[in-house]
Amino acid sequence: MSPFISEFLGTATLILLGDGVVANVVLNKTKGQNSGWIVITTAWAFAVFCGVIVAQPSGAHLNPAVTLSLAVAGKFAWASVFSYIVAQILGAMCGALIVWIMYKPHFDASADNPGGQLAVFATGPAILNYPANLLSEIIGTFVLIFVILFFGTDKNVAGLAALGPLPVAILVFAIGLSLGGTTGYAINPARDLGPRIIHAIVPIKGKGTSDWSYAWVPIVGPVIGAVLAAVVFNLL
Repeated sequence: MSPFISEFLGTATLILLGDGVVANVVLNKTKGQNSGWIVITTAWAFAVFCGVIVAQPSGAHLNPAVTLSLAVAGKFAWASVFSYIVAQILGAMCGALIVWIMYKPHFDASADNPGGQLAVFATGPAILNYPANLLSEIIGTFVLIFVILFFGTDKNVAGLAALGPLPVAILVFAIGLSLGGTTGYAINPARDLGPRIIHAIVPIKGKGTSDWSYAWVPIVGPVIGAVLAAVVFNLL
């Protein structure tokens, strides 16, 4: 499997299961409606686990922030960064499209809740405050990348990297539970941008805005957090 296809399929798997649980929780007349934040954070962690397994041939970045941080840290070739990010965004779009197809009757039944419809695809702040929202994404992504960079290094005496995708899933679970309440913890530009594009494209009964005025936050924040984590890691 080529790295491009690997990243595409892994990210599509991540978003299919991740956006899928949000649809199950927030859309009307689903079996999981109103099952809550714990269900969402748990399923997102499992989604990461599954995505990493699928994308093992490419190193399972699944996230432009991961790709960029590895390049900054000298662990990944800059020449491959662009193709990885393109694959991740396209994979995220594919996963989100499948969620829309599967849950279309429930999207139609949720015409009175355009905010919930958008939440299936993209993150948004609990309280709109651009500096605070940006900081939340920077901190969440910093934690994600900083810990990932220690996997498999001699600085990690426990050797958690030997467990494969499990430590990353646990890490994302912890970030979601502890740091996700402010912005919905995008911590991944592709995870937010790709599905947001699908929301803007597909027909949804009662659909509201795709909130492009906020869309820069889950892109810029994770990029800053990723670069900072890689720089700090290199200084240690």
